[in-house]
Amino acid sequence: MDINFPLVLVMAVAITGAIWLFDALMLAPGRKRQLAEVKSNQQSSKTLSEEQQADLEAAAEQEPVVVEYAKSFFPVLAIVLILRSFIAEPFQIPSPSMVPTLKIGDFILVNKFTYGLRLPVVRTKVVDINDPERGDVMVFFPPHKPDTYYIKRVVGLPGDHIRYTNNVLYVNGEEMPQTVLATLPPAQPQYQLVKEKLGEVEHDMRKNIIPGRLSRHGEWVVPAGHYFMMGDNRDNSSDSRDWGPVHESAIVGKAFAVWMTWESLLSVPSFDRVGGIN
Repeated sequence: MDINFPLVLVMAVAITGAIWLFDALMLAPGRKRQLAEVKSNQQSSKTLSEEQQADLEAAAEQEPVVVEYAKSFFPVLAIVLILRSFIAEPFQIPSPSMVPTLKIGDFILVNKFTYGLRLPVVRTKVVDINDPERGDVMVFFPPHKPDTYYIKRVVGLPGDHIRYTNNVLYVNGEEMPQTVLATLPPAQPQYQLVKEKLGEVEHDMRKNIIPGRLSRHGEWVVPAGHYFMMGDNRDNSSDSRDWGPVHESAIVGKAFAVWMTWESLLSVPSFDRVGGIN
């Protein structure tokens, strides 16, 4: 079962903040009065030693354990919530659908404000900044799994006519140029590494060349307010060719950097792939 981490984080901030506020308004004044009484009694009777008086004062102003924890965790959780919701969010790549751009185990950072600021959990946009552009690598919630994070490349904007035939992408009737970089593996070629140009963006992609395994083809028109997504591993990617375009409200953010690669718990983290995402 997938854990809704944004909801858990929001609830944690709300609970710790509520405990802190309740203490400040309801409990702290009582502790202050109790401390004042302890000091007043000692001044009038002077029957206790300094050590005993200090113990009584410490007991009088002692906060409940739950309040101590709430005060400790609330600022940290609040900062994490703000950074994660409005600045940048980390993700790990779980599948090979974006090979060779992103590989399994890559840890990436996603810009949360490029496409506008959204409230956590409800995902409502409150500040409109930029729209996705063709060629962007974007994190989103696909229409068939609205609670699961996906990452693909934007190939179609609202109103575009998309055609994919024989591993070649056409946008509004224009062929997106491809340049072959390598055919692999050399002994028994199975796929090609290709550089594709989407408008002003050039990126690497992979496609099968085994006869009979050409990627599924078709034609689509992107509805208003939607974006057509494809993986860079074109023949091994579940994307908009399967489950349709992505609505604007399902956008999470723009992937912009790889900061670590860690394929499994038994492997050693690597920083060889650290850098920006094209």
